[in-house]
Amino acid sequence: MLVLLPPSEGKASSGRGAPLRLESLSLPGLNAARQAVLGELVDLCAGDEDKAREVLGLSEGLRGEVAKNAGLLGAGARPAGEIYTGVLYDALGLASLDAAAKRRAARSLLVFSGLWGAVRVTDRIPSYRCSMGVKLPGLGALGAHWRAPMAQVLPEAAGGGLVLDLRSAAYAAAWKPKGEVAGRTATVRVLHAPTRKVVSHFNKATKGRIVRSLLTAGVAPKGPADLVEALRDLGYAVEVSAPGKGGVAWALDVLVDEVH
Repeated sequence: MLVLLPPSEGKASSGRGAPLRLESLSLPGLNAARQAVLGELVDLCAGDEDKAREVLGLSEGLRGEVAKNAGLLGAGARPAGEIYTGVLYDALGLASLDAAAKRRAARSLLVFSGLWGAVRVTDRIPSYRCSMGVKLPGLGALGAHWRAPMAQVLPEAAGGGLVLDLRSAAYAAAWKPKGEVAGRTATVRVLHAPTRKVVSHFNKATKGRIVRSLLTAGVAPKGPADLVEALRDLGYAVEVSAPGKGGVAWALDVLVDEVH
């Protein structure tokens, strides 16, 4: 099982660990594209601060993020699972998983990123600010920048099992499973059962809980149909709104009564 996650806007500090070693990251086929984004981002943020804030979509109160990006090459690095914070990651609670569940997380979780493309939770990265929606002056839209290298690398990373795609739209634009891989991919919406509406905070928290439940239980669904059964066994109310056909991903709705 490969679980595709969005990153978080908020991130923990880099700390005082050893700096980034690009060659140590998983999915080395993405390294040339990573180097291109990293170099331009550092140069942008080391120059005109106001221009950098405009490009990155940062408010006046987030000026410190520009300086953070300018120092990325020398900043301390920590496992990505410790860097990413926010609603989904709080609910996932990687640090509190038992040893077996942590090993499963290391194998199965892949976090998408405007800067790194995609990293495993054990990859050591510095804290940064660069969303997939950014358009860097020399590279253009990052979603488009990542499509070609992702198309080369991600099908192999997906292996032969289930792909559980929990990414937001901006990050899903960087890689769309196709063909045989799409047929064993499942996307998930979390709906407030009484209203059938998506609530953003609620959506993220529930997705984090779903991943934690799967990791803790040690279940490894082989495909979308197995995933539906596994989630129902774990107590989730799941509806299949669109079973995949001929290379189309399955669309699952998880219904929850309480918004929290």
